[in-house]
Amino acid sequence: MIKKKIKLFADGLKIDQFDIDFGIEIDGYTFNPSIFKNHGARDYLHYSKELVLKSKDKPISLEVFADSKDEMIKQANILNDLGKNIFVKIPITYTDQEYTTDVLEILVKNKIKINLTAIFTFNQIRKVLPILKDTQTILSVFAGRIYDSGIDASETMKVICDYVNENSDCEVLWASPRMPYDYISASNVGAKIITMQPDQIKKIKSFGKNLDDYSLETVKQFFDDANSSGFKI
Repeated sequence: MIKKKIKLFADGLKIDQFDIDFGIEIDGYTFNPSIFKNHGARDYLHYSKELVLKSKDKPISLEVFADSKDEMIKQANILNDLGKNIFVKIPITYTDQEYTTDVLEILVKNKIKINLTAIFTFNQIRKVLPILKDTQTILSVFAGRIYDSGIDASETMKVICDYVNENSDCEVLWASPRMPYDYISASNVGAKIITMQPDQIKKIKSFGKNLDDYSLETVKQFFDDANSSGFKI
């Protein structure tokens, strides 16, 4: 087994992927409505129940998709009732870019575990942390999409992690990783959790691999593929 650095959550597993041996312990699971759509789910609540059964009491984050305070709270309560291991994912803002602080206040009061998602900036963290600081809320910061914007996400994440770790009981989650090395980067900046898709998790097995051996494997792969294809020049 690989030596663990931080908690590793599997992102978007299909029903038949929960029993895969990734060579590293999976500490929890994360999902969102886009994943449900890609999986072909027809009934959101029924599919959520199936995933919860597969999670075997490990933390599992399931997201609301309402866009108003009352409906978001209603959906949060329904998802929360699916199990004691549920973290209800709440977006940092509504679609009009107003903060969902009114929802967060109610959920905290009702002791519902929260995964606050779609966070991109330190200012967003400062806005919500006063409400969440005494809870074990997961703060999902989309490092990969920050990188996509041409910004060094490691710098942003370091600032956020230092602030959150010093001023709250919350845990920062490195979301939307772009490569397996993000597992190391997340640990280095002080994130407590990273969520990764199955193909990325599988590649963690290559950590520590001899690069000369890896180079030779690559040369052989290209050679074998060319031969099996019958290419000629």
